[in-house]
Amino acid sequence: MSFSKASLFDFPLPKPLVLSHPSSVFASKRFVTKPIPGLSPTVLLPTRPTQIIAKSSSVTVQPVSEDASEEDHQSKDVSGDSIRRRFLDFYASRGHKILPSASLVPEDPTVLLTIAGMLQFKPVFLGKVPRQVPCATTAQRCIRTNDLENVGKTARHHTFFEMLGNFSFGDYFKKEAIKWAWELSTVEFGLPADRVWVSIYEDDDEAFEIWKNEVGVPVERIKRMGEADNFWTSGPTGPCGPCSELYYDFHPERGCNENVDLGDDSRFIEFYNLVFMQYNKTEDGLLEPLKQKNIDTGLGLERIAQILQKVPNNYETDLIYPIIGKVLELANISYDSASDKEKTSLKVIADHMRAVVYLISDGVVPSNIGRGYVVRRLIRRAVRKGKSLGINGDGRGAFLPIVAEKVIEMSTYIDSDVKQKSPRILEEIRQEEVHFNKTLERGEKLLELKLHEALSMAGKKSCLSGKDAFVLYDTYGFPVEITAEVAEERGVSIDMDGFEAEMENQRRQSQAAHNVVKLTVEDGDDITKNVDETEFLGYDSLSARAVVKSLLVGGKPVVRVTEGSEVEILLDRTPFYAESGGQIADHGFMYVNGSQDDDAVVEVSDVQKSLKIFVHKGIVKSGALEVGKEVEAAVDADLRQRAKVHHTATHLLQSALKKVVGQETSQAGSLVAFDRLRFDFNFNRPLHDGELEEIEGLINRWIGDATRLETKVLPLADAKKAGAIAMFGEKYDDEVRVVEVPGVSMELCGGTHVGNTAEIRSFKIISEQGIASGIRRIEAVAGEAFIEYINSRDSQMKSLCSILKVKAEDVTNRVDNLLEELRTARKEASDLRSKAAVYRASVISNKAFTVGTSQTVRVLVESMDDTDADSLKSAAEHLVSTLEEPVAVVLGSCPDKDKVSLVAAFSPGVVSLGVQAGKFIGSIAKLCGGGGGGKPNFAQAGGRKPENLSSALEKAREELVATLSEKLG
Repeated sequence: MSFSKASLFDFPLPKPLVLSHPSSVFASKRFVTKPIPGLSPTVLLPTRPTQIIAKSSSVTVQPVSEDASEEDHQSKDVSGDSIRRRFLDFYASRGHKILPSASLVPEDPTVLLTIAGMLQFKPVFLGKVPRQVPCATTAQRCIRTNDLENVGKTARHHTFFEMLGNFSFGDYFKKEAIKWAWELSTVEFGLPADRVWVSIYEDDDEAFEIWKNEVGVPVERIKRMGEADNFWTSGPTGPCGPCSELYYDFHPERGCNENVDLGDDSRFIEFYNLVFMQYNKTEDGLLEPLKQKNIDTGLGLERIAQILQKVPNNYETDLIYPIIGKVLELANISYDSASDKEKTSLKVIADHMRAVVYLISDGVVPSNIGRGYVVRRLIRRAVRKGKSLGINGDGRGAFLPIVAEKVIEMSTYIDSDVKQKSPRILEEIRQEEVHFNKTLERGEKLLELKLHEALSMAGKKSCLSGKDAFVLYDTYGFPVEITAEVAEERGVSIDMDGFEAEMENQRRQSQAAHNVVKLTVEDGDDITKNVDETEFLGYDSLSARAVVKSLLVGGKPVVRVTEGSEVEILLDRTPFYAESGGQIADHGFMYVNGSQDDDAVVEVSDVQKSLKIFVHKGIVKSGALEVGKEVEAAVDADLRQRAKVHHTATHLLQSALKKVVGQETSQAGSLVAFDRLRFDFNFNRPLHDGELEEIEGLINRWIGDATRLETKVLPLADAKKAGAIAMFGEKYDDEVRVVEVPGVSMELCGGTHVGNTAEIRSFKIISEQGIASGIRRIEAVAGEAFIEYINSRDSQMKSLCSILKVKAEDVTNRVDNLLEELRTARKEASDLRSKAAVYRASVISNKAFTVGTSQTVRVLVESMDDTDADSLKSAAEHLVSTLEEPVAVVLGSCPDKDKVSLVAAFSPGVVSLGVQAGKFIGSIAKLCGGGGGGKPNFAQAGGRKPENLSSALEKAREELVATLSEKLG
């Protein structure tokens, strides 16, 4: 919904005026403005409030009943953007550093998504990293999906929300936090003091005294609450402390007594939470005072906006309602006339699209795992809600990108990067919606069938099997939560244990082929307890003397291995690179030089590592190897060089992709092998030939520049600050290795690389293809592998030229001509086969017989030996057109080994009797181990059991005669 400037001023303005949300009169009887396109977002104080109701494009005014003498506490703009700014400025003026929101993809590996404002400061609170500032304030983007089913149904549940916070890292503490929270709420935001209640931890007398004596909150509006509600912990042990929460009272007329329940959502809303981190919880459960006491707070922006803007729920604030307005426009309905179910759908779409836009902006793309599954689930849930509202979408079959455009339009003060990334965001959403729509109808039909089956199970509680739920998830892309929602609406439960069992089975199958390092022996002992970390020498040397620390054969520790043994060897030091970061392991040999009996050679074909222990896998080619022996470990230099070339080329490829197709492109996986490189990246469309040529050209130019690489070890924070690219989802140590091609590329990387780009020699892209939704893959060769690739291609081209007897430049034209000749020959052959089939059909036409007495139908059911399917069709069409109407023809053939073709052709007179070819031929085909169908007048089918054709045709003849006899009377 939108207002025009003209319509806004088509009526006389009272002085002053408050512009209201276009809904019914709210319990608070106060109204505030929504931002109006083209006007500055200003709120004016009323002497008599006026409500603006917008329906379609017209605007009308109606008075709102309210005591004219009641003084409005609002004197400032209360738009969502203004509230955010005022909060940050309030704390900035009190010495806080304004810091940007962290990404929705947290650095904390224990958390899937950023769920709270304090998450980016968790290492500081836990004492793992030193504080950078004494106190800070942020407006943090957050995602929570643990109560998704409540989104849109309650006044304040969301997946995406903003948490405003102020934090102290050993600077100020409880007294200042409480006083400032009160001042912000009642002075800056102007909340009536008699409407604000506070809760404290039941044993926190210090907080009670501050609220009562220094702030002046009446005792009856201070509620002591238990540990479950008002005590924060970081885990079983570690920093913890009591909380104090601020609640707004929508209905003070209900009184103030000891029985008041702050959990009553119809009366109260919690809007500000203060955590006083003052204890350390020991393993014994004791609370020890912290030397550095911290403050962690959170004020929900959507919640305070609901209060200040006087609307009945968070969704009708100016932070979300404009998005709902866009959905209303697409659904062609008005908010006031929408049913409760429709309003829920509207709210779900608006909420989910906020989450999806910011998640994709932060690099998360739809998939079936982890964060990607969250995005996929939200998009697909929104699609279903849109379908329920009758929204059809744009010309490409999608409506969510239209809604997303509104979210992006409103993103300026939330995340300024979103607008720059909008093309990719919109295309990701469009592709996911279109992809889901392709399977949605089939999936819904299957779900409906399975629900019907579950409901029809007499004497049993209706339950959808876990296997059926898994098929819907795996084949049709239905998140199990959506299946559960639909099932719940029909009164059917889901066997979630069965579903999880199917998921686990799939995971086991997918992991079966993975090469996993297992450093445990058969009795379960961990061998790493007795072996020190392996010193890696491979950056500087390809050979080294080392001592054998342990030997394993078949998972069992041994002290000696002999010729022919497959063995795993642990050394104290090694030049061998272990597989990691996409780069495969080095190959090479280990030599033991001693007496004739002690000489040994071990061929190393793989190296894996667990933690920092390297496991060399190989075969003893000769001699014997013992624990404690010294070996000469030698890496195959030629293969190492190939890996180095491909690894550096991979870095150049990522830089070239960012330059050619956009900076938002990021790595999604890689393989650095001896014979090729493979690079997976996030992108939503195939690359054009011109783009691939430009990428190749850039890389080969950088190779020709002969730039020396620079490698250094830096603290992780310094490396990121310098602009080094990190692999999404990768866990890094505090100190990292940075590999830089100056002016071209800088990445965090532990792999091996060339010393100079000239060593790469040349680079060639072999293929570019999609491997998953939003994920593309490039395969390429460089260095020696490039030479081998070119030589192989040259050999193939020479062979083609010799066979076709043309020059290389004429091969394409010659092949085109040959293909055209082949198409012509095939058509001629097909025409001849069809003519032959028609001739044979004419011969057997005299085998047709009649069914019926007063009204008759001519029937022909015959075998045509090895006639192919197309010719069989031509024969049937010929018979129907030449035999006297009405006529029913069924023909069969065995055109190939283990192949049956069937066709049914019924004239209009037969179809008018209610006999349909499509339905008839399917049951006959089943007798031949197949199936098929088609239109009422013509249908084709196939099968895999030629031996059953004769009996199937006999069955067809019997059923056709019986059916027609019944129809003809």
